[in-house]
Amino acid sequence: MAKLLWQPSEERIKASNMYRFMGFINERYGRDFKEYEELYRWSVENIADFWASMWEFAGIKASRPYDEVIDDVKKMPGAKWFSGAELNFAENLLRYRDDQVAIIFKGEMGPSRKMTFRDLYEEVARVARSLKELGIEPGDRVAGFVPNIPESVVAMLAATSLGAIWSSCSPDFGKKGVLDRFGQIRPRVLFTANGYSFKGKLFDSLGRVNEILEELPSIEKVVVIPFTGEEPDIGSLPNAVHYRDFKSDESGLEIEFRQLPFMHPLYIMFTSGTTGLPKCMVQSAGGVLINQLKELVLHTDLKREDRIFYFTTCGWMMWNWLVASLGVGATIILYDGNPFHPDPGALWKLAQDEGMTVFGTSAGYISALQNAGARPGKEYDLSSLRAVLSTGSPLSVEGFEYIYTEVKEDIQLASISGGSDINGCFALGTPMKPVYAGELQCRGLGMKVEAFDEKGNSVINQQGELVCTAAAPSMPIYFWDDPDNKKYLSAYFEVYPNVWRHGDFIEINDRGGVIIYGRSDATLNPGGVRIGTAEIYRQVEQLEEIEDSLVVGQDWKNDVRVILFVKMVEGNQLTDELKKKIVQTIRANASPRHVPAKIIGVPDIPYTLNMKKVELAVKKVIQGQEVLNRDALRNPESLDYFANIKELQED
Repeated sequence: MAKLLWQPSEERIKASNMYRFMGFINERYGRDFKEYEELYRWSVENIADFWASMWEFAGIKASRPYDEVIDDVKKMPGAKWFSGAELNFAENLLRYRDDQVAIIFKGEMGPSRKMTFRDLYEEVARVARSLKELGIEPGDRVAGFVPNIPESVVAMLAATSLGAIWSSCSPDFGKKGVLDRFGQIRPRVLFTANGYSFKGKLFDSLGRVNEILEELPSIEKVVVIPFTGEEPDIGSLPNAVHYRDFKSDESGLEIEFRQLPFMHPLYIMFTSGTTGLPKCMVQSAGGVLINQLKELVLHTDLKREDRIFYFTTCGWMMWNWLVASLGVGATIILYDGNPFHPDPGALWKLAQDEGMTVFGTSAGYISALQNAGARPGKEYDLSSLRAVLSTGSPLSVEGFEYIYTEVKEDIQLASISGGSDINGCFALGTPMKPVYAGELQCRGLGMKVEAFDEKGNSVINQQGELVCTAAAPSMPIYFWDDPDNKKYLSAYFEVYPNVWRHGDFIEINDRGGVIIYGRSDATLNPGGVRIGTAEIYRQVEQLEEIEDSLVVGQDWKNDVRVILFVKMVEGNQLTDELKKKIVQTIRANASPRHVPAKIIGVPDIPYTLNMKKVELAVKKVIQGQEVLNRDALRNPESLDYFANIKELQED
């Protein structure tokens, strides 16, 4: 039985947006729901009614109302949402124009800077005017190769106010990683900064931008934002202009928000691209808007007075998700740089100094904090903090417990899981339910999430494939350059027709909690029994000698054997004694089936640009197969360590 870590007080439950929404549903539909799971079941059995109610509850601004919520909830892909409605995404995020702080930005160096909602509107208006004068039209692509700074938010809002499609990469992407993405979608305008900082060092971006432009002829204008210096030299960049010279010098401008259909394209998001060119997923303005507001308002319990932070870059969907908080009128906190610079307390000092109420990060960051022996709750004043969110990979039981012992006892820890594919979550938190170690609190309202066994049956208290058996509004409307939907269908619908197969291995328990066991395509199958890699990571991560690890299944003698690669904490060695300790820990806390056949030390673990471990690429390398797109990796050289390992050729 999972350990209970936190129980919301009755007062907190009744003060939540979720409780208020439940009352709204009870009154409108003559129900008497008292618990979250009752509301969840209703939401997936009455999908049109649920999303219509969300539209009203979130106060979606539209110039034309919708005629029909959805034509067919079973149609995936291709369901038509909120037909007839016309709206603008940026207008919904810029509904507040007062003197409350909208954005707080902090870099590795220098003081934080702030921008009010009034200032933000003014800045977006000036940039939008200039984009319009360039001739940017609905459907044109505007791209950002940018750090996580306020101007990146401004550029996105200015572009989408005109109906343009926004796409972004962070400046640590290599030239080929950028071209693999932007080369497919052919943007007309590129926003960039002159550089970025990481671990106290400054890095130039403009040299790489020059190389990118040589192979990206669609770019008509490059807008350069000063970040690592006040007067960047842009003389060598074709069609380049300083940000301050690009934006209109007029003040008091009104933004002409272009009114467009609910399903008009908003974002192009990218897959990691480790098996070929990244797939370009096109998502709709209305779909992203209503889904992200649902997750922020109801599941995160976000209110105007909140200050919400997510440690992310502009190349990860959590940036898009965080920015949607502006639509609630909350203050967003942006950080750019290394989260451990100058020390492990960097982000917690930010939380203390800025009165952060919601702290979002990755499971990998929490694990690194544990390994560093950080004690944020003892070292900083976190009295304003009410929630910690974690995503990116499954958070271990020990990671859950660490938050409650070393950050704060009375806090909602919401482990959340979804993907760039839907720019949101399938499973996440709720202010109305307790937190159990190792579990996501609930499935998202309106998301008909199930676990399918190998025969395609829906199962409870049993591991299976994460599937979604009804359409959801933020699912991609199409993939770029995929006229017959072949890429789209093969990505999600090949295994179960008309059912979205996400690629995660999960268990849904009878109280509605969800446990993620890792990617289903990386699931191990020793002796014909499926086990998730996350179950092994959970045990290995708690060992102080190990900094990181990666698990793969190696095809061996007509079966699969489990191989564990470990990266040691500096000053430690992988001795026979440590190997025994690893085996004993896994055997005792997981099962004998999880014990690896081989434990091998490596100097580094490969990650995608979005900081996901690449188990499949390593499996290919150890089996002598080619990895097609190393440029999708943050540290591609690390793959070389896995080739021709002698131990893997032995029993």
